[in-house]
Amino acid sequence: MQTPSRPRRLLAGSAALTAALLTLASCGAGTTDSTAAGGEKDAGGPTIRIAVGIDPSFAPLFLADAQGLWAEHGVKVQLVQFGKGGEGVDALGAGQVQLAGNSDTTTIGVLQQTPSLRSLLVYEQSGRYLKVVLGPEIKSAAQIKKMAVVPGLSELAATRFLESKGIDPETVDLVTADPPEIPALTRKGDVDAYVLWEPWPTKGVALGEQILETTGDFGLSYSHWLLTTDTWLKDNTATAVKVAQALQEAAEKTENDPDAAAEATKKATKIPTAQTVNAIKEIDFAVRDFTAEDLKAYDDTASFYLGTGKVKAKPDVSTAVLRGWSTEHLKGS
Repeated sequence: MQTPSRPRRLLAGSAALTAALLTLASCGAGTTDSTAAGGEKDAGGPTIRIAVGIDPSFAPLFLADAQGLWAEHGVKVQLVQFGKGGEGVDALGAGQVQLAGNSDTTTIGVLQQTPSLRSLLVYEQSGRYLKVVLGPEIKSAAQIKKMAVVPGLSELAATRFLESKGIDPETVDLVTADPPEIPALTRKGDVDAYVLWEPWPTKGVALGEQILETTGDFGLSYSHWLLTTDTWLKDNTATAVKVAQALQEAAEKTENDPDAAAEATKKATKIPTAQTVNAIKEIDFAVRDFTAEDLKAYDDTASFYLGTGKVKAKPDVSTAVLRGWSTEHLKGS
């Protein structure tokens, strides 16, 4: 495997994460006694904080919130939004939230620094949701000299895209930036292309950029995990099961009623409903257990991170992924 190019410049800092963590810290580090989200007043017990991103891939969690599914399953939940899913995982490792949704790729990249992370199940997967976007003046992959990336899934996707076109990633400057900034940076010509999830490709098209292909076109897909830590799970398995049951129902409802999921997502994130409906068509939402094929793909991702030199040892995916957990605790998973 080629050693991928390492991001060489940073166009966005960690101010958003720092602010979010400071806000959460005011609730009491590692506790579960914050105020519950609306619609959950009938559920007993402490409030569980779940870290989520701000894009349509989190639609099932927003739908569960909007329709009171957490309370129906006997748990109080407060969704805590982060600009990037990876920031939510950082908050999970810091004990500021108890659960998080995040991509497999991004999570594997932080396993070495946060070995307590545990993945309970998969609740979505797609090879169509992330898209390669070219700047207005870029006509082909051969013209790309700079690509904007977000550490984790976006970076891996950019590397695999370049390799699929016969381009050595070492010849392309990978520029680290935050997702909301990337379409504008591409429009200005600061970077030539990017690979991101919605709504950023759609926003890029509105600025005159063009979608070239999806990650599935070059054989790359992702899945989203429901994450926690081994310490919290040890004492709160019953609560985790209730959250997973609500998420399972919400994933089914998202597939069956995209309009309701889109409305819930709009309420939570301000994303137009049409964008979320289109995104739901591109994502397969369903709670399931891990498969042997999953584990092979995760091992390949762990090798990618080792090849970048960002980690000193290959991430231990086998310990983090709790294969069989959802089968044991959920019906129909």
